Amino acid sequence: MAAILSVRALSKQYASGHKALGSIDLDVEEGEIFALLGPNGAGKTTLISIVCGIVNASAGSVRVAGHDIVTGYRAARAMTGLVPQELHTDSFERVIDTVRFSRGLFGRPRDDALIEKILRDLSLWDKRTARIQELSGGMKRRVMIAKALSHEPRLLFLDEPTAGVDVELRRDMWEVVRGLRASGVTIILTTHYIEEAEEMADRVGVINHGELILVEEKTALMKKLGRKTLRIALAEPLDAVPPDLAPWAPALIDEGHGLEYVFDTRSEETGISPLLGKLGALGIGYKDLNTQESSLEEIFVSLVHAPKGQAA
Repeated sequence: MAAILSVRALSKQYASGHKALGSIDLDVEEGEIFALLGPNGAGKTTLISIVCGIVNASAGSVRVAGHDIVTGYRAARAMTGLVPQELHTDSFERVIDTVRFSRGLFGRPRDDALIEKILRDLSLWDKRTARIQELSGGMKRRVMIAKALSHEPRLLFLDEPTAGVDVELRRDMWEVVRGLRASGVTIILTTHYIEEAEEMADRVGVINHGELILVEEKTALMKKLGRKTLRIALAEPLDAVPPDLAPWAPALIDEGHGLEYVFDTRSEETGISPLLGKLGALGIGYKDLNTQESSLEEIFVSLVHAPKGQAA
């Protein structure tokens, strides 16, 4: 399949001397979900900002659907949508008005039917006349996605889309991303959470200190990461582990307020999704999930300090 995004020898160095990106080479295929993982300051947002025309590169080239982002800026930008990590929008605007305005910024003609479809797909239609300031954090993030989709981009960047949202909203966001991919949109997702990459991505890239350490199929990357511990904070405490959970052998922790599940990422399936599904079937609610390496810091230690040439 053809690459919708091609990055070649891309670097960024600021006047202060800080090198935000080294020489990055990356191809993202049309129709895939690509997860870009890395800690804060790794270079994820800088890379996205360059592709989207917000930051100028120091060297290298970027093409979106064959259009150079410098010489063919308008065409490349029209193909690209961005949902930034920070929520930036006019608090006093109505939802439908801010989405229509975003479409107009790209010179696209008014299309009320399309805007209605986008808002319905994102469960925002009932909130279309509400002002942004009246919405919850999760709904505001959906509005940002609607704005990014309003001009019908083929490539959509989601920069930490689940940062600061609870478990339920995170699951809802996963469904939104799957729906977007099903509609033909290519997704590039940045996240700290290895669970999100496992749940949604076709391929995963790991970036640290401005260098793209590796790019691999999801299952191949999972084999590199070894064993992890998933901690599940329960909505109500349990007296004992239900027999139906025996296949996963979770341990009861925090005086019954949590479950701890050790899984092996070297296997093709970690068992996390079936376990969470079984909890739901048993009516066992939970309010948070995390792993011991959810920030990927320990993973980066092993990758970054591996002998040169062995990181990938």
